[in-house]
Amino acid sequence: MTARADGSGPAPAARDRALARAVVGAARAVGGYAGGVYLRSGTDGLLRMAVVTGLPGRLFRPWWRMQVNRPYPVAEAYRTGQAVHLPDAESAMRRFPQLMAGLPFRFGSFCEPVGAGPERFGVLLVLRPATPGAVLGAGERERLRAAAAGLAGELDALRAAGEAVLWDGDPLCVPWPAAGAEAAREAVDRLGAAVLSVDRQGAVAFANAAAGELLGRPAALLCGRALWEVLPWLGQSAYEDHVRGVFISGEPARFAARCGLADADADADAGADAARTAAEWLSVGLYPGPSGVTVTLEAAEPPAYAPASVARPGVGLGSPADRASALYRPVALAIALTEAVTARQVSAVVTEELLPAFGGRQLAIYMLDERHLYLAWETGFPTGFLNRFDGVSLHERLPGVETLTSGRPLFFESMEQLAAAYPGIPLDAEVGARAFLPLIASGRPVGSCILGFDQRRGFSPEERTVLTALAGLIAQALERARRYDSEAALARGLQAALLPHRLPVRGEVATVGRYLPGTDGMEVGGDWYDVIETDGGRLALVIGDVQGHGVAAAATMGQLRSAVRAFALSGNAPDQVVRGTNQLLIDLDPGQFASCCYVLLDPGSGRALAARAGHPQPLLRRTDGRAEVLDLAGGVLLGIDPGARYPVTEVALAPGEVLALYTDGLVETPGADIDDGVERLRAALAAARPSPLTETADRLVAEAARTPDRPDDIALLLASRTAGPAA
Repeated sequence: MTARADGSGPAPAARDRALARAVVGAARAVGGYAGGVYLRSGTDGLLRMAVVTGLPGRLFRPWWRMQVNRPYPVAEAYRTGQAVHLPDAESAMRRFPQLMAGLPFRFGSFCEPVGAGPERFGVLLVLRPATPGAVLGAGERERLRAAAAGLAGELDALRAAGEAVLWDGDPLCVPWPAAGAEAAREAVDRLGAAVLSVDRQGAVAFANAAAGELLGRPAALLCGRALWEVLPWLGQSAYEDHVRGVFISGEPARFAARCGLADADADADAGADAARTAAEWLSVGLYPGPSGVTVTLEAAEPPAYAPASVARPGVGLGSPADRASALYRPVALAIALTEAVTARQVSAVVTEELLPAFGGRQLAIYMLDERHLYLAWETGFPTGFLNRFDGVSLHERLPGVETLTSGRPLFFESMEQLAAAYPGIPLDAEVGARAFLPLIASGRPVGSCILGFDQRRGFSPEERTVLTALAGLIAQALERARRYDSEAALARGLQAALLPHRLPVRGEVATVGRYLPGTDGMEVGGDWYDVIETDGGRLALVIGDVQGHGVAAAATMGQLRSAVRAFALSGNAPDQVVRGTNQLLIDLDPGQFASCCYVLLDPGSGRALAARAGHPQPLLRRTDGRAEVLDLAGGVLLGIDPGARYPVTEVALAPGEVLALYTDGLVETPGADIDDGVERLRAALAAARPSPLTETADRLVAEAARTPDRPDDIALLLASRTAGPAA
């Protein structure tokens, strides 16, 4: 019987059986010890782990969801439809460093796409021991492909029968075939100390009498419970890394751990026995095998670094047991920082990666400017507490200042230590610990970083070394982001100079334009709008979008805006204006294309002639409050086909009606259908008051303006015929 990793009930039986057969059969066919299947979910671009075997689902929760655009083997296999075979950790590190930053263990992995014809269902994943330099043999490849093809055929048949093949829940855990009594006997045969035998799903299958005595409860009561319930201290991140590594690499591990109570609801006598071990160190051995993992527990001497000041031993990096897990944290943070562009993004990465890794609760980053430190980012501190330190001079005697001026990190294991070192310093809490790190990039001071912990704690030599190294990475990223922010400000100034400073004021027509630059990466874009007074008193309403971002896109946008204006002022019809602009872009050959919508409006009659080149359809709000998407005929994008034709559509604009031209940045959201965005904009236009037009424009861009990470810039142009002089 398959069950979800969170313990909830089973999914449809036919689909479950197909998934279970495929993953177990594929793993055993190539000598694997674990496997899983990822399936498409109801969210576009998101795969979910549907089934897992041979691994405790709890240990691998971060990998239950997989975005198809991420640099991971499963995602690449799904995107390309090609198998991804990684025989060892070295090959995985070369091709997928982010995978190895999170799973720095020796193992081989094999991802086979699951699809039937053009239909792509997901990916079959198998793990087996690392085989450096040895790839899968031809027979093994064929067996793996056959397993994926068989699963694809079953899923395709279920889909044709109306069964759901998308996956939106937690994964199902399929028992590994060789678990249970056999695994317990193997454990007893291997070692005779306090022994627990754990199956591939992380449940205790056997406990000997010595284990029951050590943990203060009958051995029989330990069986069937999750390992982390029997040994709750194994749930600490450092120890959990060892367990994760044993399950995924198949290599044994041994470490010292500070143990705790076996269970909160133990009876009084058992609680007394467990309490005796609460302050003891144990030597923990983990010995993996095909059917599970044997856990041994023996009394041990305290490790070399166990200072009495450590209030919560075993948390963080206070013992040698944590050293291995600390090795990949700088790698993981460094990889994440390479994707951060702005100072805000760098700070967010530090919050998401650094705080959880060390058990911190507060973070503050100060940036140096003109020999003063200014608060750039904070989280976890009481509201307003840090304001008193914003803008402090480098002459002040404060830990955040002195760590930067001296270049030395400062660690305080308690708030009492901090208060004693800096008498009179305001404190945000009575209990806790603090670390002050200098942010120095290539010898240049950048700022300082404060890490806060809500309990007393010690800082081992290893932890101090790791934090100091991470501070250097953060400083480099912030310095790069600061330069980028400065360049982005210049680019936005260029963009603003290329857009019209004011629109023509006409008594019979009101026009309003809005432009919002993208914030995700802060690169200047190529969106533009314009209103041109042509012969005969007519107005040309123009909106366009040059493909790409950067100065090149902005320069092309400036050329196209000038070209459209020149063609319009020459008295050309809309199709001639667009056709001429298309030819100009092809002649310039900037390696870019553009979309455009050109509307020539007669203010007196309301008759408008429109030509469209691959641009989103305009919207029209009627006087009765209805808003509709217009159906304008159109041609291909500008810059592609020199012989392209752009048909003209006639539109009538009555007094009080509002015509809305916009670029795709206003309606596109990553992972969502653009039609949904157009519908949201149509509904917002219908709900908005038609007058004053400036309020309507502000309302339409309000939601986008509040979005912190906009990948694209936005242009909006509204036009409305008025009964009297335009506002």
